[in-house]
Amino acid sequence: MIGRNGTVDVLFVISPHSLLLDIAGPAEAFRLANLHRAEKRQPQPFRLRFAGPTAALSTSVGLTLAGLEPLPARLNAPTWTVLVGQPNAHVDHVTSAIADIAQWLNRTLHQHLIDEDSPHRLVTICSGALLAARAGLLHRRRCTTHHDMLDTLRRLERHAHILDNRVFVVDGPVASSAGVTAGIDLALHLIALQCGEALAASIATDMVVYLRRSSRDPEMSPFLRNRRHTHAAVHKVQDAIAAEPERSWDMPELAALAHVTERHLLRLFTQHVGESPMSCLQSIRLERARQAIEHGDSVTRAAEVAGFGTSLNLRRAWKRQWGGSPRDAQLPAQ
Repeated sequence: MIGRNGTVDVLFVISPHSLLLDIAGPAEAFRLANLHRAEKRQPQPFRLRFAGPTAALSTSVGLTLAGLEPLPARLNAPTWTVLVGQPNAHVDHVTSAIADIAQWLNRTLHQHLIDEDSPHRLVTICSGALLAARAGLLHRRRCTTHHDMLDTLRRLERHAHILDNRVFVVDGPVASSAGVTAGIDLALHLIALQCGEALAASIATDMVVYLRRSSRDPEMSPFLRNRRHTHAAVHKVQDAIAAEPERSWDMPELAALAHVTERHLLRLFTQHVGESPMSCLQSIRLERARQAIEHGDSVTRAAEVAGFGTSLNLRRAWKRQWGGSPRDAQLPAQ
């Protein structure tokens, strides 16, 4: 997808009230890619561009972005068109600016995206997927968006294959991501595809990205899922098993930690978490094992560090939860 001059245009399409981090996070990753290549006296792979329906637009935090170029009449170079999100309060309002952008997207990108070998790519971050759907660009595509907007996306594009709980999804020339920071994960993934894993890893280090998430990672980590309740005892148990999933926890020990009976702890978890304490522990252990395997550990070692004891126990739990084998996590991200 590199052009004749070795450069891809990364065109951020700015709409009113765009989420600033959706713009700045991925843009910084692309900027650092250029910087790293320049330091090695290599051609810079990306040209950052910012366009909108007007020359100046206010963002989600009130900061105005000025000097935006007009939406181009055509794509004269290989272009990754990036659609960023808006706050929830604005996503359902199809203003004249949003309608103009949707019409431009359909007119400019629709034919290009039909060709799987197109030099152009559509990239959506957060609710940017809703704008792509309004433009008719997600028909029969695998895609995702922020978890709060999945149902809205399904209403807008009934023929898309919309995946829940995914950090990002790549389907040919269409790449979509969940909310906010997932845009950084997607940018790093695309940089890795274009320029190699070593460059992407260096950028992640510069940006202090603690864990580079892949297309297989869930949007809502088991370490964070079902934590919106306010029950202190349940939070205490969740904190304990998240901190030490490898420990040989049992119901009597967890109940003692919460200062309740085993039966009452089960009732509390069912009410506030929607699953039992041991089911919660199993999910966290599986996530710990998956992360360990993706970062190079053997299945046997992953079973040990996650608390399964043996690789056989891990394989059985993995098959019940996801199907397949833990070795699937060793496959390259698609």
